[in-house]
Amino acid sequence: MQSTRVTFPDGSLTGEGDVLTVDRERAVVVVDATPFHPVDHTWPDQPGDSGTITVSDVVLDVSEAVMAAVSDEGELAVGTDIPVKRGADGWTWLVGHRVDGEIPGSVVAGASARLEVDAARRAGLSRGHTACHLASLALDAALADLWRKEIGVDPLGHPDFEGRANQTSFIHPDGSVDEYRLGKSLRKAGFDSEGFAASLAQREERINELLGGWIASGGESRIDVEGPGISDRRTWRCALPEGEVGFLCGGTHVRSLAEFASIAVSLDLSDPQLLVMTTTAVPA
Repeated sequence: MQSTRVTFPDGSLTGEGDVLTVDRERAVVVVDATPFHPVDHTWPDQPGDSGTITVSDVVLDVSEAVMAAVSDEGELAVGTDIPVKRGADGWTWLVGHRVDGEIPGSVVAGASARLEVDAARRAGLSRGHTACHLASLALDAALADLWRKEIGVDPLGHPDFEGRANQTSFIHPDGSVDEYRLGKSLRKAGFDSEGFAASLAQREERINELLGGWIASGGESRIDVEGPGISDRRTWRCALPEGEVGFLCGGTHVRSLAEFASIAVSLDLSDPQLLVMTTTAVPA
């Protein structure tokens, strides 16, 4: 069995493929090629696509695309039941399509399938994911002067607060919610947590100022791929006034920052040990 070929990195919403396997107990259909973006089982920040799979005259409603994998011994694992990280040796990596309801007996391995992604939901999630990345870069920039020690830097050359402190990220249509742990280890790394708390409103204002300038630039946003398989590395790249940024990312994104009317964040430090950043995007 070959790894599922995916076309979502180029923005595809429809495609055709052959059914590889049907797991009726878990209501999952695996196809050899798909435009569906699956939720990652190890870092589930972006939900999987929804839509339909049509086999002959049977239309299956896909509630969410998920990662799946087959071991060299033939064991199929789906979603959070996968015991290893994506790309691990000894496994073939696939995209599973969770189906609402029972899968009819006519849907079998080898059947031809037509796949269609919910375009509106995909567009909203893509805006949410791009906005999430831009907000994290703006956050790093706005907090750069709070570091007393040198640490690793982000793609714009600022101290990588995002990489050091982020503990959860959840992307939804036209936005995201990120949580950052402001604990003892971050202070030991040189971060001035007290100075941050005292200047929270000014930091939020600076982030939104940066985001406004970036959106106004209307720069290109794209996904570069190393291969067609679901386990091949993908890199998000975006043109900003400061230069092009890029980092590894398995999700979907807008094609241009002109697709946004605005992106804004709010910072919540109700718990002094936990920063919650809520990002809201408004489509153009």
